[in-house]
Amino acid sequence: MSISLAKAQDYFPTNSGVKTSKSILVAFTNATIYVTPENIIQKGTLLVKDGKVAEVGKSVKIPEGTKIIDLDGKMMYPSFIDIYSDFGIAKPKRNPSDSRSSQYEAEREGYYWNDHIRPETNPIDNFKFDNKKANELLNAGFGAVNTHLHDGIIRGNGLLVALNPNTTNAYRILDTKSAQFLSFTKSVQSRQSYPSSKMGVMALLRQVYLDADWYAKGNMKNKDLALEALNKNKNLVQIFETDNHLDAVRADKVGDEFGIQYTILGSGDEFERINDIKKTNATFIIPIDFTNTYDVSNPLLAEQISLRDMRKWNQDPSNLSVLEKNGVPFALTTYKLKSAETFHKNLQKAIEYGFDKKSALASLTTIPAKIIGNSTIGNLNKGSFANFIITSGDVFDASSTIYENWVQGEKNIINDMNIKDITGDYMLSVNGKNYDLTISGKGAKQTGSIKLGDKKITSKFSFQNDWVEITMDDEGFTRLMGKVINAANVMEGSAFDTKGIKTSWSASKKVAKEAVEKKDEKSTDKEILVMPVSFPNVGFGNYTQPKSESILIKNVTVWTSEDAGILENTDVLLKDGKIAKIGKNLSAKGVVEIDGTGKHLTAGIIDEHSHIATSAVNEGAHNSSAEVTIEDVVDPTDINIYRNISGGTTTAQILHGSANPIGGRSAIIKLKWGENAENMIYKNSPKFIKFALGENVKQSRSTNGTRFPQSRMGVEQVFVDYFTRAKEYETLKKSGQPFRKDIEMETLLEILNGERFISCHSYVQSEINMLIKVAEKFNFKINTFTHILEGYKVADKMAKHGVGGSTFSDWWAYKYEVIDAIPYNAAIMHNAGVTVAINSDDREMSRRLNQEAAKTVKYGGISELEAWKMVTINPAKLLHIDDRVGSIKEGKEADVVLWNNHPMSIYAKVEKTIIDGKVFFDVNDDLQKRQAIKEEKSKLINMMLKEKMGGAKTQVPMKREDRNFHCDTLEETKS
Repeated sequence: MSISLAKAQDYFPTNSGVKTSKSILVAFTNATIYVTPENIIQKGTLLVKDGKVAEVGKSVKIPEGTKIIDLDGKMMYPSFIDIYSDFGIAKPKRNPSDSRSSQYEAEREGYYWNDHIRPETNPIDNFKFDNKKANELLNAGFGAVNTHLHDGIIRGNGLLVALNPNTTNAYRILDTKSAQFLSFTKSVQSRQSYPSSKMGVMALLRQVYLDADWYAKGNMKNKDLALEALNKNKNLVQIFETDNHLDAVRADKVGDEFGIQYTILGSGDEFERINDIKKTNATFIIPIDFTNTYDVSNPLLAEQISLRDMRKWNQDPSNLSVLEKNGVPFALTTYKLKSAETFHKNLQKAIEYGFDKKSALASLTTIPAKIIGNSTIGNLNKGSFANFIITSGDVFDASSTIYENWVQGEKNIINDMNIKDITGDYMLSVNGKNYDLTISGKGAKQTGSIKLGDKKITSKFSFQNDWVEITMDDEGFTRLMGKVINAANVMEGSAFDTKGIKTSWSASKKVAKEAVEKKDEKSTDKEILVMPVSFPNVGFGNYTQPKSESILIKNVTVWTSEDAGILENTDVLLKDGKIAKIGKNLSAKGVVEIDGTGKHLTAGIIDEHSHIATSAVNEGAHNSSAEVTIEDVVDPTDINIYRNISGGTTTAQILHGSANPIGGRSAIIKLKWGENAENMIYKNSPKFIKFALGENVKQSRSTNGTRFPQSRMGVEQVFVDYFTRAKEYETLKKSGQPFRKDIEMETLLEILNGERFISCHSYVQSEINMLIKVAEKFNFKINTFTHILEGYKVADKMAKHGVGGSTFSDWWAYKYEVIDAIPYNAAIMHNAGVTVAINSDDREMSRRLNQEAAKTVKYGGISELEAWKMVTINPAKLLHIDDRVGSIKEGKEADVVLWNNHPMSIYAKVEKTIIDGKVFFDVNDDLQKRQAIKEEKSKLINMMLKEKMGGAKTQVPMKREDRNFHCDTLEETKS
């Protein structure tokens, strides 16, 4: 049955006959009508006219001549809305003839300087209604999609389309500017290298928003079509695609800085940090693409699967329930599913895991409609589009059938509702034998299988026009033909054996008691066990976060890293996150007392140069990336945090890499395992930035490096040029004239004004001299030369300039520019009066910096106390946090480590690592965690084996690569 659409298109010319059209009224009666998830009408009537809902209620007056469809026993729901789709829009492909070399400039004229900013994209220009995809979505219950071009960082606007295959785009397109879309992913239409990291994307977005405001105020001389489009779209809902819960928080952070509340496309792992997700105050769009079970039948391959990945398989289906129970509003999408057919299976699984059905309906109807601000879809209120589905029962039950999906008053048949549903378990009686007949499927696709006891009988089943035909082979073929004779689905008919002898047969549904028992067996078999979430949700994560305790460590050897030196048989009281008292025979009430006899207590180790706990290390597409910050991409899930605290490291400067002369800003963090990124970053910490010299920045070992500089002379010129520009920027800023805020220049100004410190990757004597001269030319000081393996050659000049040295203990000859490195470097710089630290630049070394410090005793004769200072108070001084950490002194923050032996011994093990008075590592807890991991993996493996034996789809185990960012990691690594 079709409702005429001619009235909506009455200005269209026609050459096919007369223009007279007839408006047809259709009334659907006696249905359970879900007007909205909250408003349900029993035995209701819905009247449709001109593709819209004319009336709905229990006592609707039906006009004369109306076509009446009796839906007694059936249900009507608003058709679903998929708010995140690429329906009808082909994703552009990169031209295979494009050169693989890097591209630094934009290709487009008249648009923003970065090709990945494409807000002017209008999908209607390339929209083509996809009938095949529309039918898939219609079959799944969808009536409208919000589609856009999935390409670029700012991707342009969306297109709201009714999935009506019986009309034209002029009627089915409901909104040509439904939303503006963003992502962390670059456009495939451009080879422009910048940005090459998520921190680069975040910096770029900040600059785009600043430039759009500058443009809107009429300050730009040139016309910019991209910024014009961005400003035109700013009042649209802004939908941001993310890949994980960390990225969701990162996107929200950028939005908050500019007063934009993004709607966030999530990833399905929001349950891992639900409190952080709640704090975004965002509405989410959630894909339900659950992880397939792993094939763990091969025990050697099963060992390759991390507990993190095993948990993901187990916990994914609980995500929707967790979001719902925590009050996070969200819509659902088919995005990331290979086909819409799996959507209902996954949704039913989520419901089994506790997701409420009413919330499920809202997430597919009213919530997506609210997100895009369209009240004519997602409900069956008067005046809304007649987009609805007719079902045999609860739409979220696996046994229910979707019969029809009406879109804009146009009927689309999914399953013929005139075909009886005869599914169920039957007792089939024929030739004096009783067989078990099970009928499953929907509509014309209902199929049957037969068993005699435990023996499966080969059979063929068909059902059409109320007639059942069965051919079965039980010691010879028997053919059955019969009819369903009543509402209880009792069947009977004639049977013909192999000799052609005719007998009768019958089948009746099994009694309710048997069905209940079977259901109970099924529910017992499918008992759901969801593993608890830890923080982070990986092996060795914490189920509860450590709490600050008052701790009294008695009779311990204290390495103060202060003038007091090493104190024997001393007590240390930690209270309220601080070092409260140091002395002998201390006592205090209500404290946890630890016997430190024979043990050693030190300040927590500080790593001045690390790249752990970050989702990105380099933004190397420009020769300066001062606009980016590692703080944007701190990754609290990195297992190396735990490994580091097990080796006594409590603080680290997470540095940008060395891909460019002027790198990005640093993050100084405390390694508080289990906390989120925000709580790990030092509050009010000094500002740092990474500079770099040498082979890396001039791309000596890059296969396609074409970016300036390509020589050491060019590196110097980069510094001079950028600082000259920064001074010019400052002059304009102070002039009182309007100026375009430039995040990169703002950062460089902080350096010139002594508000931000430089930690510079360096090796060669000539370049070290060069940067000192550049700094003195612009009247600022370099804070730290890191690596500095030829520091012994210029130690006197370093001391005079006031720059510190953060070096390796004994690395050399791993590339040509370190050929002159010697292990005596630290001692020589120390003896010349330079503040020296030993750093790691490596995830492995950072958990044994105690042993690296010990090497300076061997190479250069440094005293044990001075050597220990090189991994505690000295790096604290270089990071300007020595007033807070780096030594054991009353009033300082309680970041301390308890060792079972001399801390620089290769036999020394950490017993406890305490940060801010909280125990973040305990060797006894560690042993318990190891055992718990084995037990949990064993449980999960058994669960996976059971799933596989039950016929579940499996995937091959893949080993997760452990990242090892360091200064020579020049290419971006995906988080």
